[in-house]
Amino acid sequence: MNSLVIEGSPKTPSINLDGSNGAFLIEGRSIPENSLDFYKPVMEWLDSYINAPQEETDVTIKLEYFNTSSSKCILDVFKKLESIYKRGKKVVINWHYEIDDEDMLEAGEDYQSIVKIPFFMIEDDDE
Repeated sequence: MNSLVIEGSPKTPSINLDGSNGAFLIEGRSIPENSLDFYKPVMEWLDSYINAPQEETDVTIKLEYFNTSSSKCILDVFKKLESIYKRGKKVVINWHYEIDDEDMLEAGEDYQSIVKIPFFMIEDDDE
């Protein structure tokens, strides 16, 4: 399975979806002009990955900030991953947040309450 790599920018996160080993990383800021357009290749790639996922998919989310339209796209990503989890494959979400960032912690907890995938809240020290 090919990987999908999208370079980050000041308004968009860097995304690395490695299909061969089931390691996914989304990090940075997600405030694109059009979230649906930005996340469209991610959704299309996930549609292919869902057909032949790895036994274990390890997702790391390290977002500093995301806007409302991005939050919907991120939820859609999690729902696609949930469909893999429901078929008996292992899927884990590692939700990173800065030590003082209550908003990002709450956002992770909100996602955790919506999708039925194991979430791990990981508090990062300010660097």
